[in-house]
Amino acid sequence: MTHLSEQNMAASIVIIGLGQTGLSCVRYFLKQGIVPVVVDSRDVPPGQDELPAQVRLYKGGLHPEVLLQAKQLVVSPGIAIATPEIAAAQQHGVEVIGDIELFVRAAKAPIIAITGSNGKSTVTTLVGEMANAAGVKTAIGGNIGIPALDLLDVAEPYQLYVLELSSFQLETTHSLKAVAATVLNVTDDHLDRYPNFEAYRQAKLSIYQNAKTIVTNRDDVLTACPTQNNTRNAAQCSFGADDADYGLIQRQGCTWLAYQGEGIISADDLQITGVHNLMNALSAIALLDAAGVDRTKTLPGLKQFSGLAHRCEFIRKLNDVMWINDTKATNVGATLAALDGLKSSVKGRLYLIAGGDGKGADFGPLVPALRDDIALTYCFGKDGARFAGLAENTKLVADLDTAIAEISQLVQPGDWVLLSPACASIDMYANFMARGDHFRALVKAL
Repeated sequence: MTHLSEQNMAASIVIIGLGQTGLSCVRYFLKQGIVPVVVDSRDVPPGQDELPAQVRLYKGGLHPEVLLQAKQLVVSPGIAIATPEIAAAQQHGVEVIGDIELFVRAAKAPIIAITGSNGKSTVTTLVGEMANAAGVKTAIGGNIGIPALDLLDVAEPYQLYVLELSSFQLETTHSLKAVAATVLNVTDDHLDRYPNFEAYRQAKLSIYQNAKTIVTNRDDVLTACPTQNNTRNAAQCSFGADDADYGLIQRQGCTWLAYQGEGIISADDLQITGVHNLMNALSAIALLDAAGVDRTKTLPGLKQFSGLAHRCEFIRKLNDVMWINDTKATNVGATLAALDGLKSSVKGRLYLIAGGDGKGADFGPLVPALRDDIALTYCFGKDGARFAGLAENTKLVADLDTAIAEISQLVQPGDWVLLSPACASIDMYANFMARGDHFRALVKAL
């Protein structure tokens, strides 16, 4: 660990938290001719071997003596700004921002900004692919894929940025002026980080500040645009399952995505299925319309989009039984969306595998679906027992292996098996992808 002294503590920029985001911040500042300091509470921060030699790293704590001498703290999204050392520095007059704030200050092209408890990765990717299909050189980043600051370091500048933004990132972003912004939905999540649900929701709604066009979800009143915070002059539109604005209509027995009652594209022409995915598509169309991208040129990208891995991902059809991986459903709202979107396709019985770390969320909204739509729910993980107590048709098991082994002996032709945990994976897996990969491997081995 670097020795702390008056001389080497003095740094105008301090990056808190290394990892992928922290390293991208380091690269950004070095290109500006600024040598930052990095502070990380972990004894072995990920990415420390990639840190350039001239950048000092203080680890094993947040070192308030370093933070208090800074002019600016760039905080990684995984670290709460309410952390005492950061809060003390902020009260001392130190500016506290995140990498997205740095990005929006430097970006020269319009930004489409997307947040929500569920579906934001799908919509962000879809919007980016539709824009690129239309011939607009578009970058996708933020809370997905490439760190935002790395998108600035390209030979040929992008014409449009599409950013997925988490509530954590929005907490430290103050200068965003999106050409179009949306909150797709708001459901219980991250209540282990926020004092209450409303605080979490307000963090999401801050994406609307200074946006040129605001896109809300008519089916979720919690996404409604607040009247304060520089949103009064924004244009507004909405998407939903009815036939208003961006919505759904019926034409000759088929469901169509429509704008103000006029059909845009038939749902039968899409590779993605389920009502939740039709809402994702409508939001994408609305955002690109607001950004001025030619709609007729974006539709081929929508037709080609087949969804993302780990999000209602088809794994295998074995003996006429469908196995679906929705491990990205790390909260109750995501699982409810998956169940609602898929249940009309299930001809037989539906088996659910759920559980993990519930992050303090209320599982109660799942009860009607568990009781009425599910044959049997297998529960495991840290909050598996709490999950199993929601309904009688549940079974608590030790792990995913046991659940797959038992379900494989119960299923009959026409049945579906859905891994949609409604919980984070950190109690048993490195991340939700590892959980999904384990599910895929177990199903492939049947």
